[in-house]
Order: sequence, then structure tokens, then C-alpha cells
Amino acid sequence: MDFGAPHFDHELAELGLLAQTAGFVVADRVTCKRRAPDPALFVGSGKADEIKLLVQALGAAEVLFDQAISPAQQRNLERFLGVAVNDRTLLILEIFAQRARSHEGKLQVEMARLQYLSTRLVRRWSHLERQRGGVGHRGGPGETQIELDRRMLSDSIKRTRERLEKVKKQRSTQRRQRERRNAFNVSLVGYTNAGKSSLFNALVKARAYAADQLFATLDTTTRQLYLGDASTSVSLSDTVGFIRDLPHNLVDAFAATLQEAVDADLLLHVVDAANPGYFEQINEVQRVLHDIGAAQVPQILVFNKLDALDADKRPAKLLDTLELEGVETDRIFVSALDGTGLPALRQALADRVRAAITSDADPDPDDPRFIELPLDN
Repeated sequence: MDFGAPHFDHELAELGLLAQTAGFVVADRVTCKRRAPDPALFVGSGKADEIKLLVQALGAAEVLFDQAISPAQQRNLERFLGVAVNDRTLLILEIFAQRARSHEGKLQVEMARLQYLSTRLVRRWSHLERQRGGVGHRGGPGETQIELDRRMLSDSIKRTRERLEKVKKQRSTQRRQRERRNAFNVSLVGYTNAGKSSLFNALVKARAYAADQLFATLDTTTRQLYLGDASTSVSLSDTVGFIRDLPHNLVDAFAATLQEAVDADLLLHVVDAANPGYFEQINEVQRVLHDIGAAQVPQILVFNKLDALDADKRPAKLLDTLELEGVETDRIFVSALDGTGLPALRQALADRVRAAITSDADPDPDDPRFIELPLDN
């Protein structure tokens, strides 16, 4: 179910992919355009009737909305339609919960899920209005169920946040160790399913999980990549993919993981060149990079999946530039699948590393440790 929004998806393609990734079978798709959401049902009563008839005819067990709906709208829709109703946010949370493998990833997803649930306790379930009596009583004044649930959620959020802080400190220690080794840090970022993990595997000969699906991997993986032309190794990290309307609580929960991008010396912004909406995906990635404080980190645009482009749409050159937020940014076309463009990408990385080494070797006149001595005549 989609609603007229700045990113109106007429075919509901991305929501359909999200649903399939979460294990759903898509029975039908309905779009709706309104000037403003209906306060009670999000959609108008006529559209709600249409959806109800479809649910009954198809035997659907759940209705998914492409936009976030309020707890009250969710409750009203479930009562009216007679089936479970959820939104894009919960769908993404469900996928993250299924895909998290590491202890850190599971903690991050649990944190986001608890924060989401805390907003769903407002007048959704009628049993939450009942009161629990004191010890030895079968009623009377006491703590309401909703107050008890809120307190339990608050305690769970606090415990999970404390555990995440420990993980964040561990990651910080690991980053400091890399800094002491003077490692040049490169992070792969990009829209989900752009092929980051496949590119990561192709560059470092690793076996990180990669699949043609949304959010195939959530856990950050770091390996050393040797660059012969620079006679040195760089630290290469594969990070979680971004997506339109990525829930803010997920961005907050994954702060420790996303810090890899913030602290990087260079970002490889991986783009699905075969996706007709790649410009919008680039803009979405840029928005998230601004949100996490990584907008100023230098980038190379890596247009992946060159093998999936029709012959008449392939670029004349593998290397060129593209204006990104007013800055001419290097762009390289590659295929992680067949290896096209990978030598050029390694060469570009080597050039950046050599430039960084040269820059570090030159003394900064503004550095208080730098003293210019007069030459003897």
C-alpha cells in the first residue's frame, strides 16, 4: 500500500522486495493519492473498503503500508480490516532481526525494536487499560498494564543501551589500534542491494555473505586490501546498506557500525548502475551520510553491476566524473561479478593512498611543531 509522497512508488517495487525479503508472499498491490492522510484510517473510507474487499477475496493475512502509520491508525485499520496491519518501519525492523548474526548486530536490532514498540503502547490494545491490584488483592487501585509495560520497555531499553555502549567502546579501541598502525581506512557505503558485499569479496578475496536481496548482510566486516601500486595495505570495511525512509531509531542503534564510515579516510559509494532510480538512491545515501556526520569524507562513486546494463547503455569510458552536491567526484564503472573495472578501481585507491602519504610527509607551516630556520649565508 503506497500513499502520495515525495518518493511515490507507483509499482510498489521496493515495498514488494522488502515484503519478499521478510518472507511474505505478495497477493496484490494498491496505491492511493491524497492531499493529506486520513487521521483515523490513513487512507479514506472508500479506499479502506476497497482494501477490505481485496483482503477477503484473496485471503490475505496482513496489510503492509509503504509509509509510517500512527498507533491509532494501525489499531483502527486492524479493527476495520480484520487482519494485522503494519508499516514499512516494522517491515525493515523484521528483516534486520532476521539477518543480524553477530552479538553487536542483534543488540542494535533489539534496541531499535524496543524503541519502536514503545510508541505502539498508546491506546492500541484494550487490555492495557486494565489495572493490576496490589499484593493479595483481586482488583482495586494499582499500576495499569500500560504503565507496567512502559516501565518494562524502559528498563529493557536502558539495559540494551548500556550493552551497546560497551560494544561501541570496543569498536573505538579497534579503530585506535588501526590508527596507530597508520592504516588508510576505506569504507563501502551505498543503497541496499547495490552489490557492496560482492564488491568487497571481489577486492579482498573474502567470503562475506552476499545475495541478490535487500539487507543481505548487517554486520560490518573489515579486511586488509593490499595495493601493489602503492606498496601498502588499506583497511577495507563493508557496512550496512541504506534505504529510503530508514527508521531513525535504526540509524541511532547502528551508530557504532556506521561510525566506520564517519572515521574513514575514503568512502567507496557503491551504486547499482542498472537501477533506473539510482540518482534517488544516491541522494538517499548522501542524506544518511549527512545525518551520521560523514558528509565531508572524500568519496569515489563506484557504479557497480556494469554486466547488467544493456550494450547500448554501457558507458564509453570506465572512468569519468559526476557532480555530487556541487563537487566533481571521480566515478568508476565496475562489475563485481566479472571483474570489469576492478583494476582501475585498485589503481584509483592506490593513487589516493599515495596522495595521502605525500600529504602526511609534507610539514604543515601552521603546525606549532613546525619551525622554519633561516639558512646560513
